[in-house]
Amino acid sequence: MNRLQRYLFRNLLIATLYSTAGLTLTIWLSQSLRLIEIVVSAGAPMGMFLWLLLLTVPTFLGIVLPLALVGAILFTYNKMATDSELVVMRAAGVGPFSLSTPALVMAVGVMAVVFVLNVWITPAAHRELVRMEYTVRSDYSQLFLREGVFNEVGDRFSVFLRDRDADGNLHKVLIHDGRQPDKPVTIMGDRAVMQTGPDGTRFVVYDGNRQELDRQTNRLSQLFFDRYAVDLKAVAPQAAERWPDARERTTAELMDGNVPAQDDRMRRGLIAELHHRFSSPLLALTYALVALSALLSGEFNRRGQSSRVTIAVLLVMGLQAGALGLTSLAGKATVFVPLMYAMPLVALLPALWVMSRGLSLRPGRRSGAPGGAASGHDAAAGPAS
Repeated sequence: MNRLQRYLFRNLLIATLYSTAGLTLTIWLSQSLRLIEIVVSAGAPMGMFLWLLLLTVPTFLGIVLPLALVGAILFTYNKMATDSELVVMRAAGVGPFSLSTPALVMAVGVMAVVFVLNVWITPAAHRELVRMEYTVRSDYSQLFLREGVFNEVGDRFSVFLRDRDADGNLHKVLIHDGRQPDKPVTIMGDRAVMQTGPDGTRFVVYDGNRQELDRQTNRLSQLFFDRYAVDLKAVAPQAAERWPDARERTTAELMDGNVPAQDDRMRRGLIAELHHRFSSPLLALTYALVALSALLSGEFNRRGQSSRVTIAVLLVMGLQAGALGLTSLAGKATVFVPLMYAMPLVALLPALWVMSRGLSLRPGRRSGAPGGAASGHDAAAGPAS
């Protein structure tokens, strides 16, 4: 690239980084709203919250990067047109394809990053998120025991605690076991701790009493104790065999034709996920060319190109919706899989055609102008006015 193209590339890179950061922070904010409860209400450590928040980034970064690139292209080229920089460049003989080279190089880089995310990083992040979720649910960690409310630990099994200290001790604990409707059990204690071992998790309650009501005889039996253990292994549901979601599977597993699946519907979902990982990076190049064709074709207007920017945004939104819709349809019928590759590639042709028309146009050219010299004079005079 020459010096002019390096200048454009630097501006595009900075704008892309800012756009990516803005979109990422916006999505992070929505994700943190559901994760913050683990820290505030359940007492989870801040490190766990930050790790969960970090794991969510690859899950949406593959979609954010192409959209951030579109925003950077529209902002950079529209600003340069408003400042008459593009008018001067075009008057100096720089054509649309030369002006678009930095953006296309940036689009190829984004394609490579999205490909790496889709093939390796995002599946690993999904697996880690699901693993942590199921581990917490199976162990009934005290992270999800909120203070001052009845926590439903299992089916008709609830736990109440007034507060929790820094050492993990639960104070003023009430445990209600209603799994046997005829003989419900209530355990109250001044203090309790949760212990996790090879045999599972259990409550150890200190200085309390156990009350059991026989509803048939209306007789209440009561037991006072100094230490009483409640095994939660019987409370926890038996872990059934779980089929990993398509997003959790590695790309090598999806490419294996003999990968186990629960049914035909799940197998079609695995096929759709595999082709989504390979086809979605093409959208970065398609989006970039759509934005470039909207801004670099035809005549330039110093007052801005808001209508062209609007058209480019609408086209990109339509392509993004179409890509998501085809992925969903491919999960139901594999006949739609070729369209996942065809749509971004076919959309390139109109964009290239529109840009090629701009090769014969010059800023300020009027109908009836004698030739390129007159139009060049108008272009040079434009910035000075």
